[in-house]
Amino acid sequence: MIALGCDHGGINLKKAIMKYLDERNVEYKDFGSYNDDSVDYPIYAYKVANAVASGEFELGILCCGTGIGISIAANKVKGIRAAVVSNEFGAEMTRRHNNANILCMGGRVTSEEDAVKFADIFLNTPFSSDEERHTRRVQMLSDIENGKFSVE
Repeated sequence: MIALGCDHGGINLKKAIMKYLDERNVEYKDFGSYNDDSVDYPIYAYKVANAVASGEFELGILCCGTGIGISIAANKVKGIRAAVVSNEFGAEMTRRHNNANILCMGGRVTSEEDAVKFADIFLNTPFSSDEERHTRRVQMLSDIENGKFSVE
């Protein structure tokens, strides 16, 4: 199941992604916001990130004006690897190489058509867990997050 969230700057992208998910019978939960009234993006980033970090949801998608602010907020939640993407290659590699668990995009910089394309790629690309270097690097990210990383 997919966790979705946005602020006022990302509402149209979220609606386009919901339509895409509905057409494919993919289950999701919409954590808000629900219209284009100005809201504070950290609220929605926190809701989605906690839902993903808890394991209740496999992946999340967040949208704001640029994707940047909402990704920064989501990345403050332990266990989250939220990535802003602006092209198809980034949407693929953030899953394949970084095992990102939240996709972030910006409604003021990404078209609805591209957002749906990026979401499709993100949701359908597996992590390259068979390649040891990617698993090692993602573990390093967790070690940094948990204060267990050191460079010699």
